[in-house]
Amino acid sequence: MSGGLFALLDDVAALARLAAASVDDVGAAAGRASVKAAGVVVDDTAVTPQYVQGVAAERELPIVKRIAIGSLRNKILVILPLALLLSQFLPWLLTPILMAGGAFLCFEGAEKIWGKVAGHDHHAEKTVEAGPDAEKTLVAGAIRTDLILSAEIMVISLNEVADEPFLARLAILLVVAVGITVLVYGVVALIVKMDDVGLALAQRSSAVAQKVGTGLVRAMPGLLAAIGVVGTAAMLWVGGHILLVGADDLGWHAPYEVVHHLEVAVHDALGAVGAVAGWIVNTALSAVVGLVVGALVVVVVHLVGRVRHADS
Repeated sequence: MSGGLFALLDDVAALARLAAASVDDVGAAAGRASVKAAGVVVDDTAVTPQYVQGVAAERELPIVKRIAIGSLRNKILVILPLALLLSQFLPWLLTPILMAGGAFLCFEGAEKIWGKVAGHDHHAEKTVEAGPDAEKTLVAGAIRTDLILSAEIMVISLNEVADEPFLARLAILLVVAVGITVLVYGVVALIVKMDDVGLALAQRSSAVAQKVGTGLVRAMPGLLAAIGVVGTAAMLWVGGHILLVGADDLGWHAPYEVVHHLEVAVHDALGAVGAVAGWIVNTALSAVVGLVVGALVVVVVHLVGRVRHADS
C-alpha cells in the first residue's frame, strides 16, 4: 500500500516538474517573442499618452483603463484566433505578412520624421472636448489605432514561435498579449499621472518635495519627446530588420548577407566589445534600410493622395 502511495507521489512530482518546465519554456519563449516586438511596443507607449492630453485629470486613468481593455480584446478576441489559424493552415503566408507589417513600420517611422521636418506631425498632440460622447469617440479612436499596433506585435511574436506546437503557440501568445498590454498601459498610466504627482509634491511644505515635484513636471515634455524619438528609431530598426530577414527567407540573400558580414567583421575586429559593436552595426544598418524603404513608401502614399485629390 505504502509502495503504491510513494509511486503515485513520484508520478505527481514528475508531472509537477514537467508542468514547471513547460511554464518556464512558455515564459522564455514569450520573452523572446516580446523582445522582437520592442519597436512597436515603444511606439504604442509613446502614442497612447497623447490621447489623454487635454482631458480632466480625474478622467485620465479611467480612459487609459478603457483603452487597455480594448487593446486586450483586440489581441485575444480578434488577432490571436486569426494569427493561430494562419500559422496552422497557411504558415507560408507569415513571412510576406510580416514583411508587410515591417514595411508599415518603416512607413510610420519615416512619416514621423517627415512630419517633424515639414512641421505637420501626424501624431500631433490632441486636445479633447469634455463630455461622455467625446470620451467615447476618443477611446474608440485609440482602440482602432491600437488594433494596428497590436496586430504587428502579435504577428512578430507569432513568427518567433511558429515552429512550436499549437497549444504552446496559444499559451505563448496569450502570455505576450497580457504581458505587453499590462506593461504598455501600466507605463502609460505612470506617464500621464507623472505631472499630477509632481504638482502634488510641489505644493508640499518640504523643500525637497517641492524640488522633486517641480522636476517631475518639467521632465514630462522631455520624457514624452524622448519616448517618441526612441519609438521612431525602434520602428525603423525593427521594420528594416524584418525586411532584411524576410527577403533572405524568400531567396533574396544579398542585403541580409551584406549587413551580416559587416556585423561579423566588426565583432571579430573589436575583441571584448565586439558583440556590442556588432549589434550596433546591425541595428544601424537595419534602421538605414528601414528609413530608405519607409521614405519610398511615404513618397508613393503622398503621390497617390495628390492624384486622388486632383481627381475629386
